[in-house]
Amino acid sequence: MIRLSLKKLLETLESFGFKQPDAKIYVLLAKKGPHTAKDLETALKMPKWQIYKSLKNLRKRGTVTAILRRPALFSAISFEKVLDLLLEAKIEKALQDQASTAQAMLYWEKMMKENSDSAHDLQAGEEEVKNK
Repeated sequence: MIRLSLKKLLETLESFGFKQPDAKIYVLLAKKGPHTAKDLETALKMPKWQIYKSLKNLRKRGTVTAILRRPALFSAISFEKVLDLLLEAKIEKALQDQASTAQAMLYWEKMMKENSDSAHDLQAGEEEVKNK
């Protein structure tokens, strides 16, 4: 049951745009508390470069913080806050998409009107030529 819950949790984070290694690191930090990069490398059996790349991604997202000491200690913000941040980002994206769609419709309507006007002008010009 725990495996299934972990799998579903990782899938949920991935559906919000987390890369799989980022999701695994976040979950470990959220569940087990602060770790050094070396501890994460050992616990997750991931290469060092992947650990640091994922930590950078997670810090940029605001889901992981670091205490800058030697070695640095990384910790996760609460899962509830992460869900709030992710949902907020999705809402913001939806609002941007909605604005882009509205703008595209304005361009479309303008283009269709211009095409209609030019077709009308073309017909009027043809009639003028015939009448001469």
